[in-house]
Parts: sequence; structure tokens; C-alpha cells
Amino acid sequence: MSWEIVIGIETHAQLRTQSKIFSGAATEFGAAPNTQACAVDIALPGVLPVLNRAAVEHAIRFGLAIGARLSRRSVFARKNYFYPDLPKGYQISQYELPIVQGGSLPIHTEDGTKTIRITRAHLEEDAGKSLHEDFRGMSGIDLNRAGTPLLEIVTEPDLRGAGEAVAHARALHALVEGIGICDGNMQGGSVRCDAHVSVRRAPGQPPGTRCAIKNLNSFRFMERAVEFEERRPAQVAADRVVGMGDVVTGKHEMPSSVRRRVRGWLRARRVTRPPRVAPLAGRCGPPRACRTGSFSRPRAPRARAGGCRGAGGRACCRGSSRCG
Repeated sequence: MSWEIVIGIETHAQLRTQSKIFSGAATEFGAAPNTQACAVDIALPGVLPVLNRAAVEHAIRFGLAIGARLSRRSVFARKNYFYPDLPKGYQISQYELPIVQGGSLPIHTEDGTKTIRITRAHLEEDAGKSLHEDFRGMSGIDLNRAGTPLLEIVTEPDLRGAGEAVAHARALHALVEGIGICDGNMQGGSVRCDAHVSVRRAPGQPPGTRCAIKNLNSFRFMERAVEFEERRPAQVAADRVVGMGDVVTGKHEMPSSVRRRVRGWLRARRVTRPPRVAPLAGRCGPPRACRTGSFSRPRAPRARAGGCRGAGGRACCRGSSRCG
């Protein structure tokens, strides 16, 4: 029995700003743990988040580069859920009205050029980071990353197979780095991908339940993890083992993935309006800093060795807080 693989990708690109999205805390990569988290980042009582202008301009810059529609009005939402490294107990993100809607990105495949539709791109804040390797029987929490501005870029399920998924990831990585909104340091976590994989028996039929492969920060890891998930549907059908609909983490040391949770728990998230973050109202056109910036869409790379920048890459822009 033949199966067709259907893939959509969510990419979290850390925006290249001097400060965090709702506070003035620094975003420099490599600082000592818990030295770049302020009262706003950990939501102490009485704090007031203030939106970072540069993060908004970077999102607009991305929307212009992919030919998207820029929302005249976008709204932030509060997604309530628990993570040990999420001190607020919620994440400020955009839900119903994102800042960027639509657009497309061409990729090069073995069969030629293919256009991948972009569903949306929205602004949100990052969580902290859990550290497990340096502690015996315990986990450490580093909140330096909490509140770092992210642009989450979501595709339509237009990708077929691991090769196209990697081609899209490479093209998007080249784009955000080329227009100057992200430093592209994948090893440092500046670009992280979630691959949503499902299967169907024939083209044109609705795909089955998705399996989400989380936090892929390497093109090679993405290829191996997706290839592993491609082989799993036949095993599910034949052996009735753990099926799709899981949230898994790609294993770097071996071509496999590890089941983390059943995705149904996401229905329990309560999405509410944050009481202290006003809607983002656009003007008649993009800000002058984004309109006049000299940038163009980079060509999608056909084949490029490596792709992961070393740990020496920096995630802090020491230039102007405006675009560019």
C-alpha cells in the first residue's frame, strides 16, 4: 500500500533586535544564565509590557519580502499553558489577527521550482530554556531567552517528503538572514522548525492526523526525522503501534524520534486577550524604514553543504533599532 506524505512547517525565527519584545532587557547570545531577565519578562505584579518597534518593523519587512498582505490591525493574545521555563504561565502571541497573512516562497527541488504558500507570520515572545545536562537528577532554568522576540512563520501543507521540507527550511533560512531580520544561528537557537507530518492514501484525499516533530535546529536532523516519520504510517496500520497525533522530538544521535505527548492536550489551552497589550494599528503603508531599505528576496539555495552556523554567531544587533 502506498502513502503520500503531507508536511507543513512552523519556523520560529528570533528577530535581530537589541532588546526583548515587551521589555528593555538585552538579547545578547551567550550571556551568563539568568542575567538578562527583568521584571517584565517574569511577569512580576505591576509591570507594564511595551511593544518593541523594531520587532514590528522586522515582521513587516518579512511580509514585504514574501509578497504577503500586511494587516492594518493585528491583535495580541494570551495563550495560557504551563511550562517549567515559562514563568508567566502564559505566552503573549498573535492568534486571530496576525501581522502578516499570505505570501509565498519558492524552493528548488529535483523536479524544478515549486512555490510554497505561507499561511501567516505572527509576532510572539519566546519562553526560557530548561537545562538538563549539567545537573544530576534535577533541571536548571535559564530565563535569558524569556521574552525574546520571535516571528513564527507557518506554511500551508504543500510539502511532500523530507527533501522538500529541507529545501523550504534552507530557503526560509536564507531569506530571514538575507533581509537582516535574523542572524540565522541555528545552533544557538535563532531558527527552530516544527514539522507537522501526516499521510494520506492518495493525492486529493484529506490527510490524516498530524504528528508534530518539535524543535529541529539542523537541516540534517530535519531530514532524518521526517524520513523516520515517513516510514511510521505503514507500521501504524500493520501493527497498531503508537499512531499519528503525537508530539515528538527529533533525536540528533539516531534516525528516530521520541514521543513526548498526545497533541490533544492543546485543546485545553485558553486563549484570552492580554489586558495590558493594545492592538497594533497600521498606517497607510509600511514604515519608511521598511519601504526604503535596500533588500531583495535571496535565491533559494539549490544545494549547500553544512547550513548550521557555529556557536560563535551572535543574536544581538548592535546597530540601529530600526530595520536594516
